[in-house]
Amino acid sequence: MAKYPRVFVIVLDSLGVGRMADSDSFGDYDVDTLGHIAQKAAHLNIPNLQRWGAANLHSLQGIPPVANPLARYAKLNERSAGKDTMTGHWEMMGLHTTKPFITFTETGFPRELLDELEKRTGHKVIGNKAASGTEILDELAEEEIATGHMIVYTSADSVLQICGNEETFDLKELYRCCEIARELTMKDEWKVGRVIARPYLGRKKGEFVRTANRHDYAVKPFGRTTLNVLKDAGLDVISIGKINDIFVGEGITEAYKSQSSVHGMEQTIETAEKDFHGLCFVNLVDFDALWGHRRNVNGYAEELERFDEKLGILEGKLRKDDLVILTADHGNDPTYTGTDHTREKVPFLAYSPSMEAGGPLPETDTFAIIGATIAENFGVAMPEGTIGYSILDQLQ
Repeated sequence: MAKYPRVFVIVLDSLGVGRMADSDSFGDYDVDTLGHIAQKAAHLNIPNLQRWGAANLHSLQGIPPVANPLARYAKLNERSAGKDTMTGHWEMMGLHTTKPFITFTETGFPRELLDELEKRTGHKVIGNKAASGTEILDELAEEEIATGHMIVYTSADSVLQICGNEETFDLKELYRCCEIARELTMKDEWKVGRVIARPYLGRKKGEFVRTANRHDYAVKPFGRTTLNVLKDAGLDVISIGKINDIFVGEGITEAYKSQSSVHGMEQTIETAEKDFHGLCFVNLVDFDALWGHRRNVNGYAEELERFDEKLGILEGKLRKDDLVILTADHGNDPTYTGTDHTREKVPFLAYSPSMEAGGPLPETDTFAIIGATIAENFGVAMPEGTIGYSILDQLQ
């Protein structure tokens, strides 16, 4: 029998808690996503995270630690070579990525790739540079609408992104072009972690709005993960947000897309009201996509407050033997230079109504304690070749 029949893992995408020992080698010298938000934001009111032990885990200006935190907490270091969504999530579930995905931030995509993409899709490529999603639309969307050309751009991440107006380019056509791009970028010299469809609405500069019909085409995990063995054992593996995209459906039994991080928490609350046996794995991307990359400290703080409110509601829906783990996949310090992710430790806050007490746990050298702990909880063996170790006996 599982100690916790239902486990919720909620990833606050990019909520790092300070630099790692090797952060300098990634160009990240004074990074601390959560700490700097607490320090620089006009306000940060997160009473539920505070009760769980967020300020016990990490010093937060204006938010004191509590005497009796609800959760067991620790900082996790990433073992994989990277600071991106896929390596972070894959490591949580046992995969050690030793070779970072390729980025094209400085150079744009090679002409050979774009020539083949134009030939296969029938659309001329415009853009081909690193840019924010909103800026590239203001610059080029009117041209795309008028000509039928295709906006292709990248970022500091290992991504190839394609914009398409839902009314003039057509959503199905956008997805078709992204599928072609994904096929082309499976070549080693062009291999990006994700191809992302970026649909939008609007007809002129200043009015363009990206829609919730984004779709990620990720590289398939290079090995089996905790998710696969849970599914093979007949357990539920429910994904909310972009988890299904990150794992390309591997090990997922039920998937729900989210329109926002608030919506993702609402879906998680709804899932908590249902009967299931297994894992509910949630990614809340707005912290990263809307605020971290855009270096918007107050926006990030307000998103944390919206999450905190929903966390209080979720807490009230938990069964006595449920387990909730809050964590992150990397950092994205909104006070730092540039627009890239930041190489940081991530939080681990684990709470169950059945726990006798919260308190500190040892810092770890991998995110993979999450998958290994879940596997032991459900009595399944981790796949061969994975990393991590269980701390289930410390979560009581």
